[in-house]
Amino acid sequence: MAIIETEATLHEAHRDNHTHRDVNGGWLRPAVFGAMDGLVSNLALMAGVAGGAVSRETIVITGLAGLAAGAFSMAAGEYTSVASQRELVQAELDIERRELRKHPKDEERELAELYASRGVEPDLAREVARQLSKDPEQALEIHAREELGIDPGDLPSPTVAAVSSFGSFALGALLPLLPYLLGATALWPALLLAMVGLFACGAVVAKVTARSWWFSGLRQLALGGAAAGVTYALGSLFGAAVG
Repeated sequence: MAIIETEATLHEAHRDNHTHRDVNGGWLRPAVFGAMDGLVSNLALMAGVAGGAVSRETIVITGLAGLAAGAFSMAAGEYTSVASQRELVQAELDIERRELRKHPKDEERELAELYASRGVEPDLAREVARQLSKDPEQALEIHAREELGIDPGDLPSPTVAAVSSFGSFALGALLPLLPYLLGATALWPALLLAMVGLFACGAVVAKVTARSWWFSGLRQLALGGAAAGVTYALGSLFGAAVG
């Protein structure tokens, strides 16, 4: 009895704590990369222009142009990419649907062989495949998961990806621009705010990926700082050469 109670306790603990993050959503990847890209690219762009010793107005216009161009570019790219991926998946699903309609027994046998290869007894594998193949849509879903590694009911949305990318890029690109919009005339307030944003983004990503928050934050801070430093140096060099 003690053994049964122990196993039951472990089962309950496993059931209560065995949860997973949503890794199939269509918004997370474009949102994260959009914010990172917006921060790094607009900070680097503004730092490069500021290195050329131009006026505050020129930096503001450059930052606004970088924000608008980058946000629309990211949204268009994400929409096209996700839409193309979705169309490719739909084409493969259509092929599998035709095969199920034309050769149902062959597809049923293929499914049974797949289960048998994974350790299910042959007779049981054939029976499971037979029962699952009764519903064509259920059979299509199972074949898509087993053969293509996709879930037909959980395909990413191009619109969600585009909107997420646009909004997150614009938000990230706004951070280094904000001090100038509020009247700053030097680069360092924009740089400071952008660095805080980069570290925060890295730390937030760590919450999703289960990495150390400080490592992820410092890594993103270092990459963004390096990009800004290089472009500032280039801007200073080109500004001196042109001047």
